[in-house]
Amino acid sequence: MKKEDARERLVRRKYEATHKEERKWATEQFNTRLPRKDYEEICAFLEANRIRKIDLIYKGYEALREEVRMRDGKEKTE
Repeated sequence: MKKEDARERLVRRKYEATHKEERKWATEQFNTRLPRKDYEEICAFLEANRIRKIDLIYKGYEALREEVRMRDGKEKTE
């Protein structure tokens, strides 16, 4: 059973349709899969420590960039 098209729903639907391309251009996602056990462990850790998944992604990215920078710096000096 569909909900009735209230004014707010129609306005929201129009806004979403109007800004669909803008949102598509502004954001992207990683479609990746983890083993269920790893996923549950990571989610439990994040929830226990009140960490958002996006924060995990950014911190991991920053850590890997630093690791690569250090590795590349050492290779150039040797």
